[in-house]
Amino acid sequence: MDKLVVASMRKSAGKTSLIAGIARALQKSCGYIKPFGDRLLYRKKRLWDYDAALITNILKLEQHPEDISLGFEHAKLRYMYGVQDTNQRLLEIAEKAAQDKSILFIESGADLGYGSSVHLDALSIARTLGAKLLIVAAGEPDSMIDDLTFLKRSIDLTGIDFRGVILNKIRDPQDFSIAYQSRISDLGLTVLGMVPQRIELSYLSVGYLADRLFGKIVTGHGLMERQVEHVFIGSMSANAALQHPQFRKAGKLVITSGDRADMIVAALESETSAVLVTDNQLPSSNLIAKATERNVPVIAVPGDAYQTAKQIDDMEPLITKEETRKHDLLEQLVKETIQLDKI
Repeated sequence: MDKLVVASMRKSAGKTSLIAGIARALQKSCGYIKPFGDRLLYRKKRLWDYDAALITNILKLEQHPEDISLGFEHAKLRYMYGVQDTNQRLLEIAEKAAQDKSILFIESGADLGYGSSVHLDALSIARTLGAKLLIVAAGEPDSMIDDLTFLKRSIDLTGIDFRGVILNKIRDPQDFSIAYQSRISDLGLTVLGMVPQRIELSYLSVGYLADRLFGKIVTGHGLMERQVEHVFIGSMSANAALQHPQFRKAGKLVITSGDRADMIVAALESETSAVLVTDNQLPSSNLIAKATERNVPVIAVPGDAYQTAKQIDDMEPLITKEETRKHDLLEQLVKETIQLDKI
């Protein structure tokens, strides 16, 4: 049974998405743990890590939060475990998750150093479990080269079976190769794949927005996988909105007040992914009926238009369990760009 620690040089490099894609592409029985959770999610009176909850759903794993993560807070982990206790507990959850599996994925924290003070950084985990190490790099090209140079010159990988790096979210792989491939080769690092950036993976789903904004789904319960490509704040008149280029785009999210019947009607009669009504103010019953007829989700959120738009702008586009098309796309990208046999 193979054990693979998937780590990244920086936060939000796409570790979870790549694990999902690799696991599906391998078509083997896979287990998963994330020893140090860093994306808290409260579900059914339990604390989960968001990434862990996603992977268990995608891979259809029957695991509980306590079987996936040791903890979520530095202070609590320091209080509960010393280094020997941490290692022992890590070995226990890994052994349990790996039962009857061909490969166990171990996802590290936000970056390569995250969890070092509680002995749960990626390198410590790899050494304790005797696992292979895969590092994901993403970001602006020069920052990626900085990261890879730092990895080669300054990180001690002694005693670790380091498989190589995956370059993720590359805007133009051909241009990147021309400009930077020789530099990476000079570092002597093994590049296992170069995954292109796909705009579809950066879109937020309606369900994700409803969940993160604590919204009440008024209509369209079965349409939560729908993608939001643009955000339009409907503070102007409906006539002015209809002339606005952004409003004419398909896949838009319209944020407006529940008493703005003219704006809601305009949104329902155009290619709109969803309507967010602010201040928990519901539209009239005839507008709700019209939205149901048009198959447009209407979601009531507690904040005002500015607060809601700001929250959306600050959101990290995490994949949800319902977004099966994204799951399929990740699998396809992995198969096309990553040397799975070398992992």
